[in-house]
Amino acid sequence: MSPKTLKIALAASVALNLFAVAAGVTVMVGQARIEKRVESQHRGPRVPFRVMLESMDPDVRDRVRQELRATAMASRPDFDEARTARRAAIAAAAAESFDAAEVARLLEQSRAAELRGRTRLEAGAVTVLGTLEIDDRRALSVILARNGGRGGRHGGGRERRPDAPATPVAP
Repeated sequence: MSPKTLKIALAASVALNLFAVAAGVTVMVGQARIEKRVESQHRGPRVPFRVMLESMDPDVRDRVRQELRATAMASRPDFDEARTARRAAIAAAAAESFDAAEVARLLEQSRAAELRGRTRLEAGAVTVLGTLEIDDRRALSVILARNGGRGGRHGGGRERRPDAPATPVAP
């Protein structure tokens, strides 16, 4: 083979490899987008809490808001305890001397506190839902979803710290 033929073959091989890599990346990105779309469709629409409350009578809306806020405030110590235990577990895992039992204990403590808080929030929501008329109850029932049925974490655009567990907070 002549040097010119080798150069042409090399250029064709490089072009073909670049095309294959670009096609592979395109497929992977497209698949990730499709998976996100499917996942978001399974979750259902995210409706901000204030929008859910708009259709309610103002007196009922104020009462619901106050009762859910009171439940959230009562749950707050549990979520604070969960975050504190999670931070302690992270610190213990990063410590010079690693104690797996201590890290596991702190993580269990964090999960238990978060579960107590979630249980309190859900029980309060069920109590409030039990006092509503059917149309209002239907509109508000999505607050029982794990994501709260609202856009974003709290609907307020606040970002979650990476070291804090996801915690639902009623408005």
